[in-house]
Amino acid sequence: MIKRISLLFVLLVAGLGVLRAQNDDGDIPTERLIGAKENTLDYSVPFLTIAPDSRAGAMGDAGVATSPDVNSMHWNPAKYAFIDKDMGVAVSYTPWLRDLVDDIHLAYLTGYRRLDDEQVISGSLLYFSLGEIIFRDQFGEFYGQHIPNEFAIDAAYSRKFGERFSGGIAFRYIRSDIAGGSEEYTAGNSVAGDVAVYYTHKGIDVQDKTMDFAAGLNIRNIGAKISYTENRKNFIPTNLKLGASANFHLDEYNSLMLTTDLNKLLVPTPPIYAEDENGDRQIISGRDPNVSVTQGMLQSFYDAPGGLEEELHEIKYSVGMEYWYQDVFAIRTGYFNEHQSKGNRKYFTMGLGLKLNVFQADFSYLIPRYQNNPLANTVRFTLVLDFGALEDEKRQQQ
Repeated sequence: MIKRISLLFVLLVAGLGVLRAQNDDGDIPTERLIGAKENTLDYSVPFLTIAPDSRAGAMGDAGVATSPDVNSMHWNPAKYAFIDKDMGVAVSYTPWLRDLVDDIHLAYLTGYRRLDDEQVISGSLLYFSLGEIIFRDQFGEFYGQHIPNEFAIDAAYSRKFGERFSGGIAFRYIRSDIAGGSEEYTAGNSVAGDVAVYYTHKGIDVQDKTMDFAAGLNIRNIGAKISYTENRKNFIPTNLKLGASANFHLDEYNSLMLTTDLNKLLVPTPPIYAEDENGDRQIISGRDPNVSVTQGMLQSFYDAPGGLEEELHEIKYSVGMEYWYQDVFAIRTGYFNEHQSKGNRKYFTMGLGLKLNVFQADFSYLIPRYQNNPLANTVRFTLVLDFGALEDEKRQQQ
């Protein structure tokens, strides 16, 4: 029973919509109002929005415009076109909500391969396990168990369109089996894609230093709705990522990168409903969320019941910093902010990175602004294998 409650809590924390009462309408009794001042967005498979790797996780979940690395698939696949190695693989592991339960985790495997000077292909597997659920009948007798899980398989193609500009597209298969063993629900399946661009300008003179500037944009998870029942289809978390970074080369041994991301979910905002005496619902503020995927993406920019102010509240922002010494040791920190009416996730992050020949190990730690936060003590671990460095080392030995 505890596991089942934990599963429901995870879904709520991760971002599924909730219904609350609104108390400021003078004509309709408050008990008949359905809506929310805390109007969180309603979508499924929220595991797709979790930062899977330690580098971005240590910089406040910022990554759309940072320098290219092996984990660029999740943030901006267009960055791969400017990566300075021919091949790399990384694996990341995140124990999730460990202050609540001890068997939920997120695992991420990703890699890339350069085809030539302009083209790169890449792929990844994101797997989210929600622990074990024990099923019992009304008499408490055991009749089965299930480990709910979700995963996404990605493939991407990236290409340069000049010395400073690149583009990328990604394709994704999503499967969500969160209620196995239940006769009422089935596993959900969906397909989606990403469209991304990346701009970089290196060697800009800033007083007596040089700076590398970059900007990125990624529209992620453009895809079909997902369904667990015959009667309802849910949006997946289509989102727009936009960011910029500035990497300052302080001297021969030291560099400092500053970055920021803006992130907006392109799904409809739940409207405010009222119930009449017959129990029928009608929208009194906002727009109908039961629309197509394309209409939902467009509508997401103007459908909030609170108007422009609420639309701005739906934009999450991240800021991050990364310091490297001799390209061997890194210190990172950042901050993530989500408005209190849209989930209220606010936390600081920090982390370390260490390069040893062909290996790189990264670690990150999350510090929430408020106590008793289910995300407290979240840690991430990433191990990178740089095949390009391995080939360089072999050539030097020969």
